[in-house]
Amino acid sequence: MKKIVFILITVVALCSSCGEYNRILKATDYELKYSYAKKYFSQRKYARAATLLEEVVHIFRGTQYAEESLYLLAQSYYGQKDYETASLNFKQYYQTYPKGEFAELARFYSGYGLYLDSPDPRLDQKLTYDAIAELQLYMEYYPQSERAKQAQEILFELQEKLAYKELISTQLYYRLGTYMGNNYRSCVITAENALRDYPYSKYREEFIFLKIKAKYELAIVSIEDRLQGRYRDVVDEYYSYLNEYPEGKYVKQVSKFFDYASKQISSSY
Repeated sequence: MKKIVFILITVVALCSSCGEYNRILKATDYELKYSYAKKYFSQRKYARAATLLEEVVHIFRGTQYAEESLYLLAQSYYGQKDYETASLNFKQYYQTYPKGEFAELARFYSGYGLYLDSPDPRLDQKLTYDAIAELQLYMEYYPQSERAKQAQEILFELQEKLAYKELISTQLYYRLGTYMGNNYRSCVITAENALRDYPYSKYREEFIFLKIKAKYELAIVSIEDRLQGRYRDVVDEYYSYLNEYPEGKYVKQVSKFFDYASKQISSSY
């Protein structure tokens, strides 16, 4: 019996809540709508808050409520985990109110939300690049902020994600080998670009190793005119690797490449 009463009370409360919300939606008193938008926001009913705020932010332009209503709209989308839309609204806020009360928070959450939305490294990384751009701007504007350290850590994390995406591409080119063309050259180019773009990545040794492996394979399949030059490339890459990673995890493997390449160079004389 108590359970039935509880269910009935819950249903009545929900119906009452929906009735109230529908009534507010139809209202023409925008200040009333705004007060309810703030109420719903405080109750974490972000979808309702966003719906009301979408209407009032346009009405409130140039008024005392304009700044706060736009920021709350962005936070309402953020609360719904619609981070891309939230970022657009945060960006609109700090562009409209560069010295506004919520300017620092808007710049931070504009990037942080996109970071939360950043996809798997195998997918398109537009949101990752956008997040990096927003957080770099935040760091420029607020280098001493209490959130600056967090922003910096996120930037490192996102850079590593992009580096890993390049590592996946580099590995793929190597595995493809001579399938439908010479993919070893693409492997080398991708590795070199990654080393230039992400010089401090934790994947640095992997890129260097893949570059050596690909150059070794390039030498193996080369025509006679290019053979010696490419074996010398392998020898040069070996010394570069050893100089940077004298006890690296690929020392044995690159040493084999070096030994073979050296013998081929010697036998040509």
